[in-house]
Amino acid sequence: MLANLKPLIAVPEFKVSLPGGSRASQNDVFVLARSSAGSVCIMVEGKVNESFGPTLDEWWADASQGKHERLDFLLRTLCISALPSGDIRYQLLHRAASAIITGEQYHAKAAIVLVHSFSEQRTGWRDYETFIRLFGVQAVGDVLQCLTSAQRIPLFAAWVTGDCSFLKS
Repeated sequence: MLANLKPLIAVPEFKVSLPGGSRASQNDVFVLARSSAGSVCIMVEGKVNESFGPTLDEWWADASQGKHERLDFLLRTLCISALPSGDIRYQLLHRAASAIITGEQYHAKAAIVLVHSFSEQRTGWRDYETFIRLFGVQAVGDVLQCLTSAQRIPLFAAWVTGDCSFLKS
């Protein structure tokens, strides 16, 4: 499904509309790629030493009707049947969902959420591990892992370690 993957286009700051609010999921880079099987949607979240933002508990505090609608949508999109633990980072949920949504729009054979980390301290790794465990998968760095094929298109994830020398000028 992902054999001979080649990028076709890359769009920085790519926004994906989500129900239940006015703010879209803003992905650092959207890559539309082609594999031997067809198109593949890749959403890239670039990180250095910043966090993935609020936990689900923090984001959910004083939840509005719009947040209820959005969370229900995200969980349905990701085929997560139970409310995740509150320590899951909200940003990882909507980034993964945006990969699936955009993948469906481009009739992709697969969707990938990719964290490109340039952190020498691996800031955010534990949050990534916690997110991946939602799907019953043990996170491994620098490896593309299938999270689930329960959606209309399979969802994969990867934590890719970037060369930190690019951060020094």
